[in-house]
Amino acid sequence: MQKSYIWSLPTRVFHWLFVLFILLAFLSDDETKLLNYHAIAGYAVLILLAFRAFWGFFGPKYSLFKDFPANLQSSKDFLKNIFEEKQKYVGHNPLASYVLIAMFIVAFLTVLTGIFAFGIQEGKGILGFLNTPFFKEMELFKEIHELLSTLFIALIVAHISGILVDRLLHKKHETLNSIITGYKVTDDDESIKLNIYQKVFAGIMFIFFIGFLCFNLYKPNNVLTASIYKPVDYQMQNEAFVKECASCHTLYPPNLMPKKSWELIMSDLENHFGDDASLDEELNKNILAFLVKNSSETSTMKSSWKFLNSIGDKDIIAMTKTTYWEKNHKNIPKEIFDNEKIKSKANCKACHTDIEKGLIDNENIKNLSTFK
Repeated sequence: MQKSYIWSLPTRVFHWLFVLFILLAFLSDDETKLLNYHAIAGYAVLILLAFRAFWGFFGPKYSLFKDFPANLQSSKDFLKNIFEEKQKYVGHNPLASYVLIAMFIVAFLTVLTGIFAFGIQEGKGILGFLNTPFFKEMELFKEIHELLSTLFIALIVAHISGILVDRLLHKKHETLNSIITGYKVTDDDESIKLNIYQKVFAGIMFIFFIGFLCFNLYKPNNVLTASIYKPVDYQMQNEAFVKECASCHTLYPPNLMPKKSWELIMSDLENHFGDDASLDEELNKNILAFLVKNSSETSTMKSSWKFLNSIGDKDIIAMTKTTYWEKNHKNIPKEIFDNEKIKSKANCKACHTDIEKGLIDNENIKNLSTFK
């Protein structure tokens, strides 16, 4: 037996970059503040999949899809002779072939549905234009995205399990080491070589991938992650609203509360959260009309309809009393709200630096360590 070079450098680099960015995507999935980084990781995976698709048709032997023994007869033969020391398959075995093909397909669909969910629900990225009244409450793509992510985890478990079983049954073939060194112990010399076209393509793709990462580090708010929502100048839209409301507390964007809540607030300004904020009738009507015109019912922003659905028909006039607010702030220690720089749960601008411009993007939230 001898060592054969079966996995080229581009194949190995793809494998480890794929592992790295899948890991980054999963690590950034639960943190809403890291959503943009999650999206960038997803786009990176898409580029890697594009490379692997080309490599599967025009790459070296063993990396080619046509060399994957993914058929029923090969699978039966493999399972029947799984304990034999002599290994028939130099590259991927039949079961590994099935798993890898499934991983590539599921990974592509996961990224694709993620791009749709990012555009439809967040109003961000290349499909941000789909964030319209027609789609505003659609969570279909998000649900499919999460389902596919779970399926992908199952495939990763199957892939790792196969590696461990192979390590146990065919240790001398050094299959696990081969994805690092490129060399595997085989019965005959099965070494591969890259031609000039394969080398040039792999080099161009690697440079493009590094350029993609550098671009996103240099300009994180780009077409792939940018929001369709822009800062609002409320002073220009309604001077009275800014003058009367922002003089005492945070200027809460009208789109964060439904029409009913604004009407309740403006109808009882004499008892405005413990203060008398009474206005003359004309001024009251002016501000109320502005608030109703721009209430959460008129917005496609995710936070708007989340607050809207959270309030429903209830007589709630404080965002901090909604289940949506409580869910998003449940992990924040009580002492943070008692901090001298915040003092109240209602002081949204202490953390959401752009809220008075109508924006509460997650990436613009101050780090809680600022208040410790």
